[in-house]
Amino acid sequence: MPPLWVLLALGCVRSGSTVNLQPQLASVTLATNNPTLTTVALEKPLCIFDSSVLLAGTYEVYLYVMVDSANPRNASVQDSSKTPLSSTARQTQGGRTGPYKAAAFDLTPCSDLPDLDATGDVTQASEILSAYLVRVGSNGTCLWDPNFQGLCNPPLSPATEYRFKYVLINVATGLVQDQTLWSDPIRTNRLTPHSAIDTWPGRRSGGMIVITSILGSLPFFLLVGFAGCHCPQLCVSTRQLGGLDLGTGMLLERLGSQVLEVGHAEASQVGRGGRDVDLEGH
Repeated sequence: MPPLWVLLALGCVRSGSTVNLQPQLASVTLATNNPTLTTVALEKPLCIFDSSVLLAGTYEVYLYVMVDSANPRNASVQDSSKTPLSSTARQTQGGRTGPYKAAAFDLTPCSDLPDLDATGDVTQASEILSAYLVRVGSNGTCLWDPNFQGLCNPPLSPATEYRFKYVLINVATGLVQDQTLWSDPIRTNRLTPHSAIDTWPGRRSGGMIVITSILGSLPFFLLVGFAGCHCPQLCVSTRQLGGLDLGTGMLLERLGSQVLEVGHAEASQVGRGGRDVDLEGH
């Protein structure tokens, strides 16, 4: 089976000619969520410009972006002297009035490409993917940062069709050496309105239902734990109060009996004194 970089290169070639090239969306094996609302991941033109002719010297690849229009294939990215355009996203209203340069990277020789099998190593995955892919719209702050220096690659507009073009630049001369065709229209995703979001539980995944159930039961378990921590103290306090009430009742009962005994004694003495007075009067 040929290496994956060969398959990627063949995927960009149209009619087997170096002139007939179009940028392509990144393979789903390398970029699963693509395009997004504001970004598009493209395959770099690997082993394309140098596939038939050995290039001498140092080269860069410019990536141009423009919103799809009536005649996008006629849009030029160079002047009459083959000097590449330096238009920015701000100057072209995000590609609506013409193409703008969104990215620039060195042309990597085929022999120097990293092995895709090493993407399983998390320490190398980002570096390897950046060698094979370029993400348009990855810089979310360059348009609004007054101190930003460099090439601005701002987010794309949602639900908008864009076309892309790669241009090979000879670093020594600064002139266009070769270029691809404009890509087919690639549309960014549309933002889903809040009213269109389905909230029916039957449409939710099993993981979401489990998480919701756990979160819903959490207050009950917290209440049980809180009660469990304080119940022993409450029980002890109740028992102490009960013992105090029982002792107080017994004490009052004893005092009551003693009061009754004293009352009976005083009454008997008063009775005896009255009988004595009667006897003396007689």
